[in-house]
Amino acid sequence: MIESLQSFQNVFKIPELKRRIVMTAALLVAYRLGAHVPTPGIDGHALAQFFDQVQGTLLGMVDLFSGGNLRRLSIFALGIMPYISASIILQLLTVVIPTLERLAKEGEAGRKKITQYTRYGTIVLSGVQALGIAYGLEGMRSPGGVSIVPVPGWAFRILTMLTLTAGTALIMWMGEQISEKGIGNGISLIIFAGIVVRLPSAVTASYTLITTGELKLFVFVGLILMMVAVTAAVVLMQEGQRKIPVQYAKRVVGRRVYGGQSTHIPLRINTAGVIPVIFASSLILFPATLTRFVPHPWMQAIADALSPGRFTYTLLYMGLIVFFTYFYTAIVFNPIDLADNMKKYGGFIPGVRPGKRTAEYIDRTLTRITLPGAIFLSLISVLPDLLIRWFNVPFYFGGTSLLIVVGVALDTVRQMESHLLMRNYEGFLRRSKTRPTGAFGRRS
Repeated sequence: MIESLQSFQNVFKIPELKRRIVMTAALLVAYRLGAHVPTPGIDGHALAQFFDQVQGTLLGMVDLFSGGNLRRLSIFALGIMPYISASIILQLLTVVIPTLERLAKEGEAGRKKITQYTRYGTIVLSGVQALGIAYGLEGMRSPGGVSIVPVPGWAFRILTMLTLTAGTALIMWMGEQISEKGIGNGISLIIFAGIVVRLPSAVTASYTLITTGELKLFVFVGLILMMVAVTAAVVLMQEGQRKIPVQYAKRVVGRRVYGGQSTHIPLRINTAGVIPVIFASSLILFPATLTRFVPHPWMQAIADALSPGRFTYTLLYMGLIVFFTYFYTAIVFNPIDLADNMKKYGGFIPGVRPGKRTAEYIDRTLTRITLPGAIFLSLISVLPDLLIRWFNVPFYFGGTSLLIVVGVALDTVRQMESHLLMRNYEGFLRRSKTRPTGAFGRRS
């Protein structure tokens, strides 16, 4: 405990690290302040009543990622989801469009170009989504029949589109500034801030239920112990990896000898990060969201079958997560390129021939270790629904939010530790041997 406090004090002994932490904190505070600036032309009370009815739909998931901004329809209502969507779309297009694939292999210059395309895509997606939200809001009413938009029309639509698009662009800029001048992955930290801001309300709700006798104290203590165990399991799976030994042959260039050292390839158990959960959630919640705009009987029947808590929903949701875990892993990790690079630099896996055999061996190993990661992701994702519906837990625990919070926390602590160790200070994680990764499974 004393050593941990000493390590924390060391953070503020390094001027550059201290400046980065202050910069990060200031931008996150600005983000949370902007979350309380409402979009003009909205009846906030009627909108809050409407969102009480859409928990468990796509709108509810988007509200989670926006940190509750969509519920209030603040200037940050779209959150960072357009940026995430644009990033995922660019990643997928990189596989099928040769020009983007060449850019991705051009190093820093290519990455900057792809980042610029991602920004443009974010603005376009934000404008389209904001206009769709404006149209949807004009037709929505609270349970009491009050119109959410008192004065509909093109003036409201254009104003809403400009306001929400500008808000997303500002969040995107904040995230990039945190990544460049702060500490940690900026986009991930913004999502992290939107999730943890709900912690006080969860604590208050739990305390109220305990004082009224609706939640027994020993049950609450058991829940806390379970939460600690689940969080530890998430950390274990996030950090888990299979190390494949690699030997590099000696090469003589002039009078110098290169190579000859042994290293390893770290294959992560959860290579895809939290992306499969986002894909699966969006797909399975789409029918429930669509029925609010297309009130057809057969659509209603599909939505009922895919409602959270139903057996069909749980089974399909877990199956989609397993599928998208393998799908996204296949996109972001290419064993053939890895094997070719190893062969090019004289590297080989002991007992495996270089080239095709090496690619097959890596692919087979990755396929095997991805299965437990995919199953674990699916179990964590359905955990909140099971706790709320079967055990009447008064707060949301698990799912996408837990995966993001743990991933971002580990990534940020590692980056702080790297600054400490570079200046010969004692770090937080004494035996850390893994490189930092972002909350979405990519190198930050």
